[in-house]
Amino acid sequence: MSAPPIESYAVLDSTNAEARRRAEAGLFGPVWIHALEQTAGRGRRGRAWCGGGGNLAATLLIPVDLPPAQAAQISFVAAVALCETVNALAGPGAARLRWPNDLYTAGGKVAGILVESGPRPGGGLWLAVGIGVNLAEAPPRDQVERPAAALADIPGFAPLAPADFLAALANRFESWRRIWVHDGFPPVGEAWTRMADGLGGPCTARLPDRTLSGTAEALESDGALRLRLENGEVVRVTAGDVFFGET
Repeated sequence: MSAPPIESYAVLDSTNAEARRRAEAGLFGPVWIHALEQTAGRGRRGRAWCGGGGNLAATLLIPVDLPPAQAAQISFVAAVALCETVNALAGPGAARLRWPNDLYTAGGKVAGILVESGPRPGGGLWLAVGIGVNLAEAPPRDQVERPAAALADIPGFAPLAPADFLAALANRFESWRRIWVHDGFPPVGEAWTRMADGLGGPCTARLPDRTLSGTAEALESDGALRLRLENGEVVRVTAGDVFFGET
């Protein structure tokens, strides 16, 4: 088993944007695109993602022959691989996952994942799995919606160059990607649940048309979050901003 090759650049506008340019030019990878600095990094819903300063900004560009709903599960594959990589370096339980694919430590959010996709001529999709990790420093509080932290803040975490972290992540990602391709989503979902933070507790989901509060019960078989409202109604959350510990 070998991970896709890694191409590193000093500066890019956005690793996801570079992946899209390649895909639209007919180049689908697989390849990891890594930038030491991003000038226009993006998170979910078009939010800016701060890069540089010893942090990781990388995107895996990969072709898949799957329908869109199933292909989207790769965000959970990425989340599991990322959390395992951090905990292997910083100690068991140092980081936890929050639905759908944010990585947290006790101090706040340390990583995020952004998946983008498009059609390939003749069928199938290309996927751009963007991963940003605060290895060395967290962005200023006034630049983020939620409290942020850096892995360097974790006691006992040894300083690590972005390229070295990415090499470890790429190998673990490829291992989980193969499990997903061979066995489907169940083993990925089980691993995600073991590393999840917030399940069984209060949760607020800001959806495009409404805001719902209740208890986050479980991850469903397709990756949706099962939310039980105060009136007993069960709602499947498939997209939106989710806040744990808030009702």
